[in-house]
Amino acid sequence: MAIHTQLPIYKVAYDLLVVVTGAVKNMQRDLKRNIGEKISNECTEITVLIFRANAAQDKEPHLMELLERLQVAELLLRLSMDMRIISKQAYAIAVEKTTSIGKQANGWRRAANRPLHGGQGRHD
Repeated sequence: MAIHTQLPIYKVAYDLLVVVTGAVKNMQRDLKRNIGEKISNECTEITVLIFRANAAQDKEPHLMELLERLQVAELLLRLSMDMRIISKQAYAIAVEKTTSIGKQANGWRRAANRPLHGGQGRHD
């Protein structure tokens, strides 16, 4: 098992958290509490779920929850951009990160569920 902070997916998730934190910092106070806090919480939880999936024998439930939270974060980011709460540039950077996280999480899920044939996979 690799150290979770060294995983490529974790690095991208952390970068997403940095982008989101910067975007939320510039929000109006009422929107910061209602929308900004939710986006930040979802992104924080995504990084926690990466740790949990890395440490778990059965990665599937953690990765499925990660993908669900990623969808929520994407929805809230899109809403924020549409309402002009965050800049289009911040949105574009965030979506690039969420797309990368989603691809990596789905790849990790497939690899974890593959039968073991001399590589990574489930050890049932």
